Amino acid sequence: MSMEDALKIRDLAIQHNKYFEESIPLIASENVMSPLAREMLLTDLGSRYAEGLPGKRYYQGNQYVDQIEILTTDLGKKLFNTDYVDVRPISGTNANQAVVFALTNPGDLITTIPLASGAHISSAKFGTVGFRGLNPIPLPFDHEIMNVDVDLASRIIKLVKPKVALFGQSVFLFPTPLKELSDALQEADSFVWYDGAHVLGLIAGKRFQDPLREGAHVITGSTHKTLPGPQRGIILGNSKNEDMWEKVQRAVFPGVISNHHLNTMAALGITFAEHLEYGEAYADQVIRNAKRLAETMHSLGFKVLGEKVGFTKSHTILVDVREYGGGRKIAENLEKANIVLNMNLLPYDDQSKPRNPSGIRLGTQELTRIGMKESDMDHVAELIKKITIDKKNPEDVRNEVIEFKKNFRTVKYCFNDNFEAYKYIKLI
Repeated sequence: MSMEDALKIRDLAIQHNKYFEESIPLIASENVMSPLAREMLLTDLGSRYAEGLPGKRYYQGNQYVDQIEILTTDLGKKLFNTDYVDVRPISGTNANQAVVFALTNPGDLITTIPLASGAHISSAKFGTVGFRGLNPIPLPFDHEIMNVDVDLASRIIKLVKPKVALFGQSVFLFPTPLKELSDALQEADSFVWYDGAHVLGLIAGKRFQDPLREGAHVITGSTHKTLPGPQRGIILGNSKNEDMWEKVQRAVFPGVISNHHLNTMAALGITFAEHLEYGEAYADQVIRNAKRLAETMHSLGFKVLGEKVGFTKSHTILVDVREYGGGRKIAENLEKANIVLNMNLLPYDDQSKPRNPSGIRLGTQELTRIGMKESDMDHVAELIKKITIDKKNPEDVRNEVIEFKKNFRTVKYCFNDNFEAYKYIKLI
């Protein structure tokens, strides 16, 4: 019986691979690794431990691990133009936990982006921030421009003087106005923390903003969204804050992690090396594709948020689909047609009802990774319209999706971009 269960798991994994091979992936928080990076996941590194920092381990047998970690860290420093990089966090939320423990104490005030305006759950009262016993104060958010209201936010920051000012979102359409808020943040003497999980690859590709040069003391992020690496986390520091950085590294270990998944660390190093080579071109095309998808969906009759400011300057677009049944219903209907995206709260939704939001969120980073360009976004928009507005049979549209996807089976913007690798690991 146990053998049958094992084979069933294997078969389900193969079915999953096949489903995504034949789907249009639009989840804004996902991507695919290059074949070379993916290979690292299958190495013996995945079975080993390495607590601490290179040269200061608590386990033997790390002589090669140390070299991999040093090289990965050095590549990260070069990619993000900073002397302070910690590649040990195993997720973006794990990186956030480390920063919270390093920079705050229970009872401290922290300013955040409102959850319904796109913030990550780790910044909420019921997330990492709340579990630390912090008091989050939401900053005013201008829904017309889908960004922080600078004037009102400046007043609040000066008034409450937060220990930490946290910026960054899961719906991250436009650069955060760090420069415009810098006077208020300096007057409040706040640590500026930028959660760049969604836009890390765009930052590294020099196509979004440069938070460390715009006032951020520390950046956290995950490494598998617009940075197309393994599911992992990272922390970047401003080189002017050595004392802060020592606290951050102690919070990482022994604070919130023990071993740090050495196979994915190696995959991250390869991703850094590839992004140094291809990242600018990739980030540029990701944003071009997102803007085109937003514009086309708008022209087809969809209510795309951020219209007054050009819809998006990142990989993400946000669409109000209330008149077609709401975010949950539309996401489920699209899934039946092999178009994969997620329902999402909109700024004017009741955030206490996240399972019934008005919107859907779409990201172009994975479609770009497999070679799609602006004209392909037009076709994607038409397929979404057939399900959402035209109420076509999802099964009929699914056949169109499968046929369309046959043209995009190769991972691009990597060292072996001619490798027939877009198969989500065909398990043998």
